[in-house]
Amino acid sequence: MPGPDPGGIIVTILIGIAGAFVGGFVTQNILGMGAGGFIWTILVATLGAIILLAVYRLLTRRMA
Repeated sequence: MPGPDPGGIIVTILIGIAGAFVGGFVTQNILGMGAGGFIWTILVATLGAIILLAVYRLLTRRMA
């Protein structure tokens, strides 16, 4: 996600990785979708990371 992040590059990377795991968990375990191919995996990981980063930005803006 472009733009300034409140936590810096390390926090952004860690939240992005966590978002990828959350996206994979949600699609496989909660929605019941299979693992799929390489493109599907990249898409799910990217969307999970973007969603988690957006939530993090919203939370940090309200606290500041």
